[in-house]
Amino acid sequence: MLLKELDALSVLPQTPARDIELERLRKRLETARAELYSRLTPWQRVLVARHPNRPNMVDFIERLFSDFTELHGDRRFADDRAIVGGFALYRGESVMVVGHQKGSDTKQKIYRNFGYAKPEGYRKAIRLMRLAEKFDRSIVVFIDTPAAYPGVESEERGIAEAIAYNLREMMTLEVPVVVVVTGEGGSGGALGIAIGDRILMLEHAIYSVIPPEGCAAILWRD
Repeated sequence: MLLKELDALSVLPQTPARDIELERLRKRLETARAELYSRLTPWQRVLVARHPNRPNMVDFIERLFSDFTELHGDRRFADDRAIVGGFALYRGESVMVVGHQKGSDTKQKIYRNFGYAKPEGYRKAIRLMRLAEKFDRSIVVFIDTPAAYPGVESEERGIAEAIAYNLREMMTLEVPVVVVVTGEGGSGGALGIAIGDRILMLEHAIYSVIPPEGCAAILWRD
């Protein structure tokens, strides 16, 4: 209702009275939104973290960085499109940016495997991080994944080993690493690229040892 009133007022000719009323409605909207989000249930918070309009990796790259040059492949098997990474400039400083990419529409989500990274994705990520270390570049990591990909091919190619290897290697990196959980931080899928000097979370992001559906399946067979 408030949004409709705001939209209706916005198209009216600009007058002092209109501007005052617009400001009043904006404040009411901010108050109502803050109250609504303060009463979210745990499941509603999960839905907010998964909202399709939530910014994804590519959005952050476009808005925060310049001169992004994407790097591909793990040099062993394939290029996992669920993990995006490359050099970029942040406020004039060269950094390495790595993170999960879910995709913004159905076609992109399928192309990106819905953000479920496979072993080659984690191996690509650590390859890029070691490359950043070689050139003394800081690393910025964006986390947004339900989990690592649980398919048979992931098991065959060593998903557990890939994640464990990354945990060990990231702990020894000699350059600054900043990790930001932007949406979902699900299980080992998140942790596999989430070891850093600073770990931050956006408001209404989630970070858990297992996706809620997986937890329900194990504990309650639901």
